[in-house]
Amino acid sequence: EMDKFALLFTAVFALPFFSAQQKMTLAECETAFQENNLQLLAEQYNISIADAEIIQAKIWELPEVSFQMNAYNPESHRVFDVGPAKGAQISQLIYMGGKKKNEIAFAKSNKELTQLQFNQLLADLRLQLREAYYNLYYEEQKLQNTESQLHYLSDLLAAYKVQTQKGNISLKDEVRLQSIVIQLNNDKTQINNNIVNFRQILKTMTGIDEEIESSVQESEAANILASQPFGNPEELKQKALANNADYLYNQKLIDNAKLYAQWQKSLNIPDLNLGAGWDQNGGTFKNEINLIIGIPLPLWKNNKGNVERANFVTTQSEKNAEFQKRTLENQIDATYQTWKNNFNQYHELQPKDLANLETVYNGILKNFRTGNVNLIEFTDFLESYQQTILQVFEMKKQTILSAEELNRLVQTKIFY
Repeated sequence: EMDKFALLFTAVFALPFFSAQQKMTLAECETAFQENNLQLLAEQYNISIADAEIIQAKIWELPEVSFQMNAYNPESHRVFDVGPAKGAQISQLIYMGGKKKNEIAFAKSNKELTQLQFNQLLADLRLQLREAYYNLYYEEQKLQNTESQLHYLSDLLAAYKVQTQKGNISLKDEVRLQSIVIQLNNDKTQINNNIVNFRQILKTMTGIDEEIESSVQESEAANILASQPFGNPEELKQKALANNADYLYNQKLIDNAKLYAQWQKSLNIPDLNLGAGWDQNGGTFKNEINLIIGIPLPLWKNNKGNVERANFVTTQSEKNAEFQKRTLENQIDATYQTWKNNFNQYHELQPKDLANLETVYNGILKNFRTGNVNLIEFTDFLESYQQTILQVFEMKKQTILSAEELNRLVQTKIFY
């Protein structure tokens, strides 16, 4: 009974540690990302906010209506002696100097900036998603290879322990084998921790609750690794200057600052207050209709400080845009060279070289079982093989990740 209870206890409390997994292609992850990513959805509201600010900029001041009547008649000593002494006025503020036009143009420019900010966020988050996906894919490849070796060596170690206890094999051989198993288990733990991290990133970015498992065909991965960018670094720079949202944002800031300065200058021009009034009995004529015109006296520029500030902001924006251009061009050069280095390093390995590695690995296993290879030769080769395999996966991954970074900078299709 106690054994049954212990088994049930273990089964119940082990359930939370087993979570559902879902195989997804990169395209499926990107679709879920665009539909569910909360950071992206929240940023989209800024575009709606900018639209609302354009609407607000188009709205004029409300017309003002006033009515006047007698409050106290000192001759008849009557309060609110309305009688024939009433009057009314209506007035409207008329913007002069193109104030409204400039304000609306500035609001529209702000929306364009907001759209560029959204585009850059989309590019940055999309890079994070794709990096996490390819990292996950190659960590899963590493795990599969490591577990395959670990399964064989764990069985072998168990057999060695039996033979050691019987005195047929020296303890030194058992310990040597044990050290490789420990190293493989350490590799497996590190790989599993990496997988947990990348799956967590993908879950957050896609809004999917299940643990995501990559789904990449070997032929697809091979095509990606063989892809090269359409154009040399100079051509890529031109494409980046035409498409990189962060750079375009800094360029657009110059126009935005100029529009703001133009708006602030127009605020120095006095506005006109135009209206009409009716006076029943208090003017020169009875039931008098009057035209009312009011305008401030432009004795000084009441917005001079804001105009100077706007001019400084314009100059500052021009310097920032120039710096951003140089930065982007340098990033293109460095990222292209990084990709090229990774690409060349990986493609120095011929498919035949990798096939030979697997052939020798299988041959070593077979010869070790038949006694043609001793334990020292066997373990030395396994250590070298494991290190090489992990390096090959890393080379593949770094080649793809550097290409993804180049894609993010150029922000137009240049790879596959």
